[in-house]
Amino acid sequence: VSLVFITAATILRAADPWNSSQLVEPAAVAAQLKKSKKPVVLQVGVKSLFNQAHIPGAKYCGPGSSPEGLEALKKCVEDLPRAQAILIYCGCCPMKDCPNLRPAFEAMQKMNFTNVKVLDIPHNFGSDWVDQGLQTEPKR
Repeated sequence: VSLVFITAATILRAADPWNSSQLVEPAAVAAQLKKSKKPVVLQVGVKSLFNQAHIPGAKYCGPGSSPEGLEALKKCVEDLPRAQAILIYCGCCPMKDCPNLRPAFEAMQKMNFTNVKVLDIPHNFGSDWVDQGLQTEPKR
């Protein structure tokens, strides 16, 4: 008889619409942004947080938790090739509680985007990006 232990984190992660290969660590994103071939970076969270600090080159595309935000996201990406490398992130709160990422990711899937990744922000953008010394706009 073998026992399988399932943790709360495993259960929460099972509800995520992305898989582990679609989750990208902040340091890996920061390194990729220094290369010539960069993904399109979209912030799908709170506008006031985007205005305070965001990933260089990121575009604000509305909160994924509202119908208006999802419409803004669709307008942001409507002209992009469906195989375009895209990174979405929010950073308003711990990722497991984020109301914006899952609807935004699912909307991108429904639009047939095939190369969408999610920035892994376990706590929030401040502690997982800014406090790690990774570059932001506006400069902090």
